[in-house]
Amino acid sequence: MADPHDFEAETYRTVTWRLLPFLFLCYILAYLDRVNVGFARLQMQADLGLSDTAYGIGAGMFFIGYFFFEVPSNLLLRRVGARVWIARIMILWGVISSAMMFTNSQTSFYVLRFVLGIAEAGFFPGIILYLTFWYTRVHRARMVALFMTAIALAGVLGGPVSGWIMDRMGGVAGLRNWEWLYLLEGLPSIVVGVVVLLYLDDGPERATWLTAEQKALLARRLGEEEALKSADDRHARHIGDVFRTPAVWILSLIYFGAVMGNYGVTFWLPQIIRETITTNPWRIGLVSMIPWGAAAITAVVVGASSDRHQERRWHIATGAAIGAVAFALSGLPGLSGWTGLAFLTVATAGMMSTMTTFWALPTAILSGNAAAAGIAWINSVGNLSGYVSPFVLGAIRDATRDAAHPNGNMFLALSVLAVSLFLAGVLTLVVTRRRAV
Repeated sequence: MADPHDFEAETYRTVTWRLLPFLFLCYILAYLDRVNVGFARLQMQADLGLSDTAYGIGAGMFFIGYFFFEVPSNLLLRRVGARVWIARIMILWGVISSAMMFTNSQTSFYVLRFVLGIAEAGFFPGIILYLTFWYTRVHRARMVALFMTAIALAGVLGGPVSGWIMDRMGGVAGLRNWEWLYLLEGLPSIVVGVVVLLYLDDGPERATWLTAEQKALLARRLGEEEALKSADDRHARHIGDVFRTPAVWILSLIYFGAVMGNYGVTFWLPQIIRETITTNPWRIGLVSMIPWGAAAITAVVVGASSDRHQERRWHIATGAAIGAVAFALSGLPGLSGWTGLAFLTVATAGMMSTMTTFWALPTAILSGNAAAAGIAWINSVGNLSGYVSPFVLGAIRDATRDAAHPNGNMFLALSVLAVSLFLAGVLTLVVTRRRAV
């Protein structure tokens, strides 16, 4: 007779190999379409006559549309099923991302970024919710960390691709390089969105690639976890509970602080490399692989450690503290470009490990409809920093340009990211000290 432990381990391996690589691909495409504006900016900003502040506002407009439609989208996913809803999101955002090539003014830039945010709303929290249909908290930090390394891999893979398009495609068929960038990086999302309809299952009970025994095991483990949550009155179970639960609001603030650093790097790294290391778009793409590659490895290692020790708070806080210090050091005046990049690499790795491990906290205290609404709410509030971060950094650069700082004071700009990430770590330690997380 097979060992029950071996059978369980094999079942979860089967689920992971079936789901994670494909979801990983989906998130790489989603994240690339969200942030390729950072590479488009290398030429688009001059072509459209945008200031740094205007660029920051436009880059961040995505997150305003995202904020308002995040919770409704996740509730609809729970109602209509993950397969159909995730496919709808991907196809629509692919169409709008490609339509970014028609940007011809500051106003159209703002409008298209806002609409793109509406289209993508619900994708990330939808995937986090989807993972709770398969995995218990014992596996969740590692699975979310693996999934979220797609953010880093989007930088590793997307950087060179975006740099190559920006370097080689300008003038082809009469289109500018950044117009080609939006078009070519939006189309794959449409194709993969169609594949979602054929590949994903709404949950274990509909997975024809699992045996009846494997389905029963997953259902039993998930049922045991829900029973424990139901017996604990700290857990929110209904939609209304989300907004009455202080922990949800605090977790939203923690995530806001962590994501500030993420979008600071995402939207400004190509420009920082351009100003300190190389002006060649292709080389900018290659250099940008370094921080994101380190972040991908770190996120997986920290997520696995967090699951192995079943400990969250110190893993999150340590990553935040290391990232905060490195952000501040990366902007010190007089550093060489490569030294600054080394500090930015450490900062990106610390920030990414904080973000990936974080999601083990809300999924441990939310269940049922509250999980759908709560995960979406925390993600939407946290991602408002995607508006705040590029806007603040752009405004600081515009306001501090002088003879000593022709590109603005990056130390001051990066210090904002450092403080935000540090406070997220401190808040995690303070508010989770009574929880076994």
